[in-house]
Amino acid sequence: MEEMLHIIVILLGISVVVTALAKKLKRPYPIALVVVGALIGLIPIENLEPIKNLTQEGEVFQFIIISLLLPTLLGEASLKLPFTHLLKNKAAIMLLALVGTLLTCIIVGFSSYLWLGLGIQAAFVFGALMSATDPVSVLSIFKSTGVNRKLSIIVEGESLFNDGMAVVLFTIASAYLPAYLDMGATGGLYAFGIFIKVALGGIAIGALMGYIFSKLTSFYDDYPLEILFSVLLFYGSYLLSEVFGFSGVIAVVTSGLVLGNYGAKIGMSPITKMNINSFWDVTSLLANSIVFLLVGLEIANIDLHDKWGIIGIGILIVLVSRAVVVYGMLVFVKDIPSKWKHVINWGGLRGSLSIALALSLGQNFKGRDDIIVLSFSIVFFSLLVQGTTISYLINILGIRKKAEAVQRNEILFTSYHRSRRALKHLYRLQEDAVITPVTFRKIKESYEQAINEAKSGMEELLRDYPELEKEMEEKAEAEALAAEHEAVDILARRLLISEELAEIEKDKILNRMGKKDLD
Repeated sequence: MEEMLHIIVILLGISVVVTALAKKLKRPYPIALVVVGALIGLIPIENLEPIKNLTQEGEVFQFIIISLLLPTLLGEASLKLPFTHLLKNKAAIMLLALVGTLLTCIIVGFSSYLWLGLGIQAAFVFGALMSATDPVSVLSIFKSTGVNRKLSIIVEGESLFNDGMAVVLFTIASAYLPAYLDMGATGGLYAFGIFIKVALGGIAIGALMGYIFSKLTSFYDDYPLEILFSVLLFYGSYLLSEVFGFSGVIAVVTSGLVLGNYGAKIGMSPITKMNINSFWDVTSLLANSIVFLLVGLEIANIDLHDKWGIIGIGILIVLVSRAVVVYGMLVFVKDIPSKWKHVINWGGLRGSLSIALALSLGQNFKGRDDIIVLSFSIVFFSLLVQGTTISYLINILGIRKKAEAVQRNEILFTSYHRSRRALKHLYRLQEDAVITPVTFRKIKESYEQAINEAKSGMEELLRDYPELEKEMEEKAEAEALAAEHEAVDILARRLLISEELAEIEKDKILNRMGKKDLD
């Protein structure tokens, strides 16, 4: 136990330091962690040997990624994803996540069978692994460049749903495919039936658990307790679904969507929403940091001797299949600009889920070594090459024009508030006779000029970019409603109004918040 504690502390320490440095340098932290992990794995460092030994145990790695950290990552993402945004982009997300994931598995599976020399079962297991995308690096770049929110929703929504699809396809391919192939057409029907059962079962359990915990939160206004409810919901829905043979991944995503939308509307105060989101922000950052560091450590354990040929072909197969799926599926969606399609295509990174599933294959599984080599190499390529170049693609395509406006607005906004705060302090200094009237007038003029310039700059910017003004209005309305809710709470705590009236007024405010979200 003491040795395990040391390993955990070392992992946390390395992850936090690398993440902090990457954020300071404004670089995607997942890529930095993978590179550092690989370097640690290659360089002999005596104190870090226990961590290297830990990553060599496939079952341990698979447990850490899938059972321990994946519910956190999926739960956090689905909790904060507005259902209305998913509905607005449902065509693109469903085509990519459902049809696209299945199509990717088929294209990669057949191609791997024909050109990589994998057996038919190993080829489709590899296809299932490559059908899962991991958007963490891409979304962190999106945030820093300020790309359109709709583009981020599509990328994040696809990843949320295709993770569950990929796990179900992997289970079918690795456990049942030979038997189904022997059955011919009937086997295909059986496979489809299992797929539907596992997926719908996960949705049912996730929806039921999400509904129960949403109702539970409505009985309390205690954000530490409600945070614990959310933790229990994500891990409970995952484990319960797995016990019944359904998809735990799909259950977590569904439960998070229900709690984050329905539960937040009926049972969470603005303070609870803020704290629960902050908690999962921290937890998700920590989980992602550990995941990508472990991926880097695992890559160092892979023997690439005489494998460069199939690795190159494997990378090409995955890139081509991604392009076919993205451009082929999104041709049916009219409101997706062609520039966005290029970003969605190149942003289809593979990540930790693919590696964890590959390592979960039994030692006797035919083709296991080749699948692991291919999975690790393609994940490393996607993170190191695609992850580091997508920001340049965004620049070349001109998608980050709005980001420059956002940055300019923030600079002007900061200048305005700095100058106002300083001017208020000057007035106090004059009133207290700390400075002379002459000094006050001289310094006051410079700050007034800065305030006027900042106001003029913001007004001009809002004329050129009206979408910025809309975003500011939405933020202001949300803040105002939160202030109303807090005012009612204060009146109730001071016994100036009855609890019954307070609940009625808070319900009115929450309903208005819900309508704003729908808008």
